[in-house]
Amino acid sequence: MSTENMSRPENIIARRWLLIGDEFVYLCYMKKKYVFELEMKVRDYEVDAEGIVNNARYLHYMEHTRHEFCEWAGISFREMCARGIYPVLNKVTIEYKMPLGLGEKFMSCLDIKRKGPRFLFYQDIYKLDGTLSATAEVSCVAMVGGKPTRGDELAVYFEKFLK
Repeated sequence: MSTENMSRPENIIARRWLLIGDEFVYLCYMKKKYVFELEMKVRDYEVDAEGIVNNARYLHYMEHTRHEFCEWAGISFREMCARGIYPVLNKVTIEYKMPLGLGEKFMSCLDIKRKGPRFLFYQDIYKLDGTLSATAEVSCVAMVGGKPTRGDELAVYFEKFLK
């Protein structure tokens, strides 16, 4: 399938159809660079009476993406807890742009920065056509023994991704 004549939203730098096995998969490449991306799909119990994703579910998608990122970076949430390290959110700012619908596949993208003891996760959810669905800034601190730390316990795992 040719993508030559397709119009392109501003945040997309390229789109392609890729044959994987016997299935065509649509790929889009965002202008922003992310350290981690996770494809997900809206399940039936996540939509409301209007047939769109309930606003709280976007926070769940983003949380799941952060947990998958941590595991990919070398430490799972379970392992953090076993070591007495508890990442705690201290601020979440989210903007809803375009709703997702039942059965829709999407990309949950993540970037990470460090500001003092806080880890800032910049998270975006895109429809597969490149339309931005939601964007958030999530601030997290590490707690050990019930007290906030400088975050060095987690920085060891995240250092190669920090900007």
